[in-house]
Amino acid sequence: MRRWRPGVGWICAIYLLLGALWILLGDALIQAIASDPAAIFRLHTTKDLLYVVATALLLYLLLRPFVARATAARATQEQSEAAYRELFESSPSPMLAYDLQTLRILEANRAALAFFGWEREQLLGRTLLDLWPAQQAARMHDLVDAIRRDRAPRRLPGEELVDSQGRLRRVETQGNCIRYKGRLVRLVIVTDRSSEQEAQQRRDLAMARLEEAQVIARLGSWELDPASGLGRYSDQAYLILGRQPPSPPQAHRLQDLLVAADSVTQARIEALIDDIGRGHHLQIDVLLPLATPDLQLRTVHLRGGPVVQEDGSAIYRGTLQDVTEHEESRRLLHEREDQFRELVRVLPDGVLILYDERVIYANSACAAQFDHPVEALLGEPLRQLVAASDLDAVRGHLRQPPPDTVTARMHRADGSLFQAGLTLGEVRYSGRDCRLLVVRDLTEPERMRDALAAGNAELQAMARRLFSLQEDERRAISRDLHDDIGQAITAMKLSAHAAMEEDDDARRNEDLAEIGHLADATVGKLRNLSMLLRPPQLDALGLEAALRWQANMLFRASPVRLQVDIATLPQRPGKEAEQACFRIAQESLTNVLRHACAGEVRIGLDDEDGRGLRLQVSDDGDGFDPDGPRGLGLIIMRERAQAAGGSLNLHTAPGAGTRIELYLPYAALREHNPKEP
Repeated sequence: MRRWRPGVGWICAIYLLLGALWILLGDALIQAIASDPAAIFRLHTTKDLLYVVATALLLYLLLRPFVARATAARATQEQSEAAYRELFESSPSPMLAYDLQTLRILEANRAALAFFGWEREQLLGRTLLDLWPAQQAARMHDLVDAIRRDRAPRRLPGEELVDSQGRLRRVETQGNCIRYKGRLVRLVIVTDRSSEQEAQQRRDLAMARLEEAQVIARLGSWELDPASGLGRYSDQAYLILGRQPPSPPQAHRLQDLLVAADSVTQARIEALIDDIGRGHHLQIDVLLPLATPDLQLRTVHLRGGPVVQEDGSAIYRGTLQDVTEHEESRRLLHEREDQFRELVRVLPDGVLILYDERVIYANSACAAQFDHPVEALLGEPLRQLVAASDLDAVRGHLRQPPPDTVTARMHRADGSLFQAGLTLGEVRYSGRDCRLLVVRDLTEPERMRDALAAGNAELQAMARRLFSLQEDERRAISRDLHDDIGQAITAMKLSAHAAMEEDDDARRNEDLAEIGHLADATVGKLRNLSMLLRPPQLDALGLEAALRWQANMLFRASPVRLQVDIATLPQRPGKEAEQACFRIAQESLTNVLRHACAGEVRIGLDDEDGRGLRLQVSDDGDGFDPDGPRGLGLIIMRERAQAAGGSLNLHTAPGAGTRIELYLPYAALREHNPKEP
């Protein structure tokens, strides 16, 4: 049975009833027992005091349980608030409360302060606008309006908040409306998802890189269930097999995708599938020549093996790699190796491979050079093949191979020596780092070179003589053009002037004046032609004056700036040198004028150590590719220089101008002109 406890209403009713009865009955009793006013006053005073004491005692007895319960409830409430406050502050998840109307933050726990990087005084009083990205302010207002309307709990799985450093933090929020200090607020629990997002991004990046690596390596993955014979394959595996990846993904039998290029491969595939289906735990590592649906042949490297799952069943997982190019490269490499061996075998030069200064390989040409059988050369030390005086030099070059050929004397089997050119290099042979020596017998080339030098000397003498004859012929042509044709044109001019005295003077004068003008121009052209064929300055004043005259004449009407730096030579070159130098300078300046598109050209002539002259013609024009096709003029200039015993060098590049350097010796050419000063 529940014990009945009087409420406040009952206590008040009983108190009123007892008070009324006390007043009515007390007054009636006092009037009945006393008539003296003083006695009545004392009785009333005593009655009132008794009433106050009795009611106070009664109120104490009645209100004591209520006060005790209220005090206990207050203490319980304070303990509960303290416990909840402790839970709020010690929660590892950031928590904060904000006013729904003003969006001002009212409370935040320690985790929230640490998460956002604010002090409590700095965070409290701020609004949600300070924690929300500025570019998402409109979305935040819409979300707050929706919360104000329904006030229902909400979970937002993917949001971004801003900390005190301005960094975006990916979070998940859960909120609910509560009463706080007499007003409605929103409590929000924040879960940091930044690490998860970064991990997901790293995973996505790793998967993307894995897919990219598979594409680059032409590598696909596969998974096969032996029980059903069905498997799943990556997109790259389909592409390797020349098929389009199905969408959505589907299961296929492996034998349906592997189309053999020949009957032997087809039998291998069928045997492999049969062994997998029988439950044999195979480690697969085979090369399969396959045919794609578009009839292309590909070599595929199939690898894989069984993997036991949690339920005890086994599935096959592996990779599928397109190695067509690799196999083709290996086939070509084997062909090249065979060709190299054949080339070395038939090479006219000797080939030696040394390891630790001992011969471990020699071709037949090398055996013929040393007059040894190939078998006798194997194992032979280097000191037995190279002359003692050249051995140290060859060893030094073996340690640091130079870029050029090394010359050394070598021993034949009969003890005789022959001069050889050694080309040194490094080679990998029989799994070891070895030295390669290409031996070229220089005995016959040296003899041929001497004979060739003698022949070249004869050819140069003949070329000089021919060049001299050509110049004499040009001099005669120049004289004939000047004397004969010039005199004839002059006579035509005189005759035309005489005809001007006839009738119809106006017309006759006009015609004959034109004839005279043409005659003058013809004479001038013939004179210039004569000077070009053989300028008189070259014979009368020498090479320096002829070059100055030629340069000034060519560029007198040209916008190209001409710089002449011609020094007086200490001695006059021979005719061949003068003629070659003048013609090369003439051709060079003409090329600049016609083709270079230059703004400035420079011609220089000076002495070269008293042994010869040096001519330089340079411009700042377009230049050209020195390895490209060349005109006949450059070839003729080089031949002129070589015929005179000199050399001509060309320096040019596209857009970098052109510089021609000519060197001609004095002594070699003056031997044919001993009377020249």
